[in-house]
Amino acid sequence: MPLFTVEQEYYAELEEKKSRFLAFLVPHIDFASRLTELRDEHKKANHHVTAFRRMLPEGRIEEGGKDDGEPAGTSGMPTLKTLIGADLVDVGVIIVRYFGGTKLGTGGLARAYSGAANLAIREAELVPWLRIKTRTVSASFASSAELERQIILLQLEILERTFTEDGVTLLVSGPEGQIDKL
Repeated sequence: MPLFTVEQEYYAELEEKKSRFLAFLVPHIDFASRLTELRDEHKKANHHVTAFRRMLPEGRIEEGGKDDGEPAGTSGMPTLKTLIGADLVDVGVIIVRYFGGTKLGTGGLARAYSGAANLAIREAELVPWLRIKTRTVSASFASSAELERQIILLQLEILERTFTEDGVTLLVSGPEGQIDKL
C-alpha cells in the first residue's frame, strides 16, 4: 500500500449549523509549532482538535488524536480515521472550531470534523511518501568526481563532506531506494 504526505500546509473551511470548522493539514515537522500559532491566532475559538500520523525510524506508524474538550471520541478519532483512509503519513491536521450556538450531537460532530479534514485533504497536493536514509560513502581523490556524479544522477543530497589523507568521505541523504543504488 503506497503512502502519501504533504510538503506544505493546506487549508479548508466547513460550516455546519453556524459552527465554523477551519482545517489545517500540515507536514508533521511543522505540526507542534503550527498548533501553538493557531492557538494564539484563534484565542476565541472553542476547540483546537488535532490528529497526526508519523513514521518512526523502525517503520512503525505512530498516530493519535485529541478531542480538546469535545465529547470523547467525537472529533480527534474521526479526524485521525480520515488521515488513515487517505493513506497519509508524516502529517498532522489541526481543526479550529468556532461554536455557532447549536449543538451538533455526537454524530454531527464526528461528521463535521471528518468532513473538514477531508476538505483539507482534497485541497492538498499529495506526494508519495519515501523513507529517507543517510549513508556515509568514501572515495579516493581519483574517484571522488565519479562518486559525486553518481550522487547527482541519483538526486541525492550531500549533507557533509570531509577530506582525509586518502580522499573524501561524504554523508549522503535521500530516498531509501536511491541510497541503496549508491
